[in-house]
Amino acid sequence: MVAIADGEVDVSEQGIRFDDGASYEQVMGIWSRLAGEIFLDWLAPPAGLRWIDIGCGNGAFTDLLFERCVPSEVHGVDPSEGQLAFARTRPGSRSAAFHKGDAMALPFPAHRFDAAVMALVIVFVPNPARGIMEMVRVVGSGGIVATYVWDMLSGGFPLDPILGEMRAMGLSPPQPPQLGSSRQEALRDLWTGSGLEAVETREITVRRTFADFDDFWTINLKGGTIGPAIAAMAQGDAAELKGRVRRRLPADAAGRLTYGARANAIKGRVPK
Repeated sequence: MVAIADGEVDVSEQGIRFDDGASYEQVMGIWSRLAGEIFLDWLAPPAGLRWIDIGCGNGAFTDLLFERCVPSEVHGVDPSEGQLAFARTRPGSRSAAFHKGDAMALPFPAHRFDAAVMALVIVFVPNPARGIMEMVRVVGSGGIVATYVWDMLSGGFPLDPILGEMRAMGLSPPQPPQLGSSRQEALRDLWTGSGLEAVETREITVRRTFADFDDFWTINLKGGTIGPAIAAMAQGDAAELKGRVRRRLPADAAGRLTYGARANAIKGRVPK
């Protein structure tokens, strides 16, 4: 089984899975919101659009659509019932309709929406080109097709401080199957190759602060890919990893830990 989502991923051969909405909110939902706010400011969409949020996960980005875009309707699609259940509890997203579905076979007719977006999803889509064509199919002429994704091959991923030290120790942490699609040039090729017009890209940089290192460590070990991988390590190796990451991310005078992440974003229009 391969499932694709903002908050839930099951890629069996890679050992990757996100299916706990509450844990995902702490690990990645906050990061997603930080980047998503800049992304939506860049899109600058008019009010009253019909949106589809593909790979909506626990609804972190769906919530932003209601806060910032005054949509006429929003539909979220995700393969994880657990993540969708969490999304439905968000007060800001109660007007959204959430559906269990696949990014490469969206359960909607052609030209159903005015805007289609993916938040942090495309690297998990086994066939990114097929996923983009599905976005194009369900959006009407002149509509928006856009995404943002962590720049995972150039050190932009929020979990890189941990993953980098794991690799330095000779470990091979699970990784998404389509890392190459996180590059700006790969995104541009996908967008232009699908026939979209007025294609533009940009880089999004964000920063997040944790109360201290223990706050950072505890949050990032909740569920997902890193927690199980570290739990399976020998006690001494896990302690070594923690020490290496602590040295990599020095705290400020108050003990707070702040660092940044970087995403690549792209947008285009369906030809009229």
